[in-house]
This record gives sequence, structure tokens and C-alpha cells, in this order.
Amino acid sequence: MTDVAEVTVKGLMPTANGCAVFLGNDEKTFVIYVDPSVGSAISMTLNGVKKERPLTHDLIGHVFLGFGISLERIIINDVNEGTYFARVILHMQNELGRKILELDARPSDSIVLALQQKRPIFVARRVFDVVEDMTEILERVLKQQKEEQSESGEEDQ
Repeated sequence: MTDVAEVTVKGLMPTANGCAVFLGNDEKTFVIYVDPSVGSAISMTLNGVKKERPLTHDLIGHVFLGFGISLERIIINDVNEGTYFARVILHMQNELGRKILELDARPSDSIVLALQQKRPIFVARRVFDVVEDMTEILERVLKQQKEEQSESGEEDQ
């Protein structure tokens, strides 16, 4: 699959309108902006937060489990004027046969599902090649977050 690049969630940063999700690999990091609820779902999933009641993405995961559907991977396959598009690749096998289904989805929802199911996140190479590299900005954000955490940790003592 040389026409795609595998990425991981490298960081999250709250913004005025929601959350910036930094996705990348050793080659490059880029940002997708998501609404606050999905940013919160990504954060909770990354941090292993247990929820009292299932959220929408949890419900979808339970439906997959109930019907014997596995999420194979997600692919962020297009970007148009700052709006990203994704495909969710599902696999189901039972006594009736094998089915592979490709669904159109928001990248934000797709990322939550991939993280919950511990499945890979891919970006189409043609998308990855045109997005702006935000590696330096991510490093600054992570450094700032670390400094803020150590400052607040000192105040607790």
C-alpha cells in the first residue's frame, strides 16, 4: 500500500472552536480541526477514560461487536479547501460468507473508532503530500503543555 502513509495521533490541543488533532509519522505531522465533542471523545479514548454511559462512538463499537463486524482500517482519502474526508473499511465474516464494506465518514469520527478498535489510521499519499507540515508547531505545543503540567504539579505540593 504505497499510495497511503500510516499515521498516529501525536497530540491534541484545545482551540476556540473545538480541538486540533495532530496526525503524523516520522516524515510529517498535520492538523485536522474537530468539534469539541469529538475532540473530547479522542482525548478520553487516548487516555483510557472509563465513561459512565456509552457515547455515540462506544455505541457504534458495540454494534460492530454484536454483528461480528471488525474495523479493518480508516483512510483519510481527500481534502478540499481545508475539509478532510475519510473512508472506514469494515470486514464481516459469518456462515453466509465474507463482506467488506467501505463507508464515507468524517475523519474525526473515523479516528475515534480506529483508536477504540486499535486499528491503523492511513492517509492517502496525495493528501499527505499536500498538507502543511506542523511538526515544529506540535513540538512547541507539547513542550508548553509539559511546562504547564510541571508548574501546576509544583503548586499542588
